[in-house]
Amino acid sequence: MSKSSNPYTRGVAEFVSRLRYEAIPREVRERAKLLILDSLGCALYGAHLEWCRILQRTLKKLDSSTACGVWGTAQRLSAPHAALANGTQVQGFELDDVHREGVLHVGAVVLPALVAVAELRGISGREFLAAAVAGYEVGPRVGLCMGQEHIGQGWHSGATLGVFSAAAGAARGLKLDADKTIHSLGIAGTQAAGLMAAQYGAMVKRMHAGRSSQSGLYGALLAEGGFTGIADVFESEYGGFCTTFSRSRDRFRLAELTAGFGSVWQTMGVALKFYSCVGSNHTTLDALREMRSARAFGAKDVKKIVVHASQVTVDHAGWKYRPESLAAAQMNLAFCAATLLLEGDCFVDQFSDAVVADSRRMALAEKVEVRPDPEISAKGAKSRHSVRVEVTLNDGSLLERAVETPRGSEPNFASEAQIVAKFEKLASRALKREQIARLRDAVLAVEKLKDASRIAKLLTSKRAK
Repeated sequence: MSKSSNPYTRGVAEFVSRLRYEAIPREVRERAKLLILDSLGCALYGAHLEWCRILQRTLKKLDSSTACGVWGTAQRLSAPHAALANGTQVQGFELDDVHREGVLHVGAVVLPALVAVAELRGISGREFLAAAVAGYEVGPRVGLCMGQEHIGQGWHSGATLGVFSAAAGAARGLKLDADKTIHSLGIAGTQAAGLMAAQYGAMVKRMHAGRSSQSGLYGALLAEGGFTGIADVFESEYGGFCTTFSRSRDRFRLAELTAGFGSVWQTMGVALKFYSCVGSNHTTLDALREMRSARAFGAKDVKKIVVHASQVTVDHAGWKYRPESLAAAQMNLAFCAATLLLEGDCFVDQFSDAVVADSRRMALAEKVEVRPDPEISAKGAKSRHSVRVEVTLNDGSLLERAVETPRGSEPNFASEAQIVAKFEKLASRALKREQIARLRDAVLAVEKLKDASRIAKLLTSKRAK
């Protein structure tokens, strides 16, 4: 295929294959380490959740190989199955990062594939960090190319876009050249899948990220062996990723795929979560917290709450709550708002199977209305989580607060101390304190590791609970 027929796919591949540790700005490297730590904490928390345990048990019956570890456990599987299990764990409880404009949970797809590469081949800490950044840079750009309409059409973007992040990180970890990286992307892209209907109660919603990471790992490993993929996976007019998933010839922007490589770092746009629920809900929760700080009120004082939001947020999280599963509880904006007002927070301790049909939360959720706001929608992907929240109290008072970006997002990114505290709390679900400390220190100084597979060893141990 001539270079002129796939300039964007080739442009992505050349960036990935040529990216060097020294070329990544220091602030981006430091941010990437914090993002990695956060994702690993999420995975360790997820290790013993019901849906993750079902997946682990099922894979163990199918796979007796021992190449790679399942994080937070003593179990070992083949590299692709470990990527599937570990990616599911990162996304297992709505705790993991999100690139809001790119509509992608990045660490959940990049890291399981990349850590598997480190276990299979052994790579230095510097190479590991460069490969991770390659993955963090690519997936969000595909999301920016496709626009917020992608998730609005019913595709679970974390899964469909995630294959490219996973393939990019794994390809860079394997040190593939640009031509083989093109095929990594092309093999991964044809495996893209994920339906948003999973958010209403299915365990499989948690597995989308793991499947995406697995697909990216397959792409890189197969391309390394000479297997070919769709060389113009982004550009092809018939059956290409962009035309097929947008159902159009023009509702995507190919230029976004390579825009700003080397000068604009999408890694810096990845946000962290401090609520255990879908990212679309966080601005509303922040607005409620701020209003309660300014004027104390409780759930019993609320007559009505109206959330003015983008159409994407309405579709994603503004539907009428049905008590079908814990996943549905964590995805629904009204239920999460009720949780915050009744329980004082919306983190891991506030969610369990026992609360799915909590009558108090459901009654308060009935007082929450999520309305599409054309002005917010018109601002595009950058403002898709912006909200204006109106709270009417029983005494007739009207409180109002607008929030553009939630805690953990630029310009309100979390401190290292906050991220470490979150990691340590989550990791304690699976590992002992001294092992958590060693893992934390290894990640925060990953560039000093001669072999990044040490991180994998610290994630999986017989000493796991």
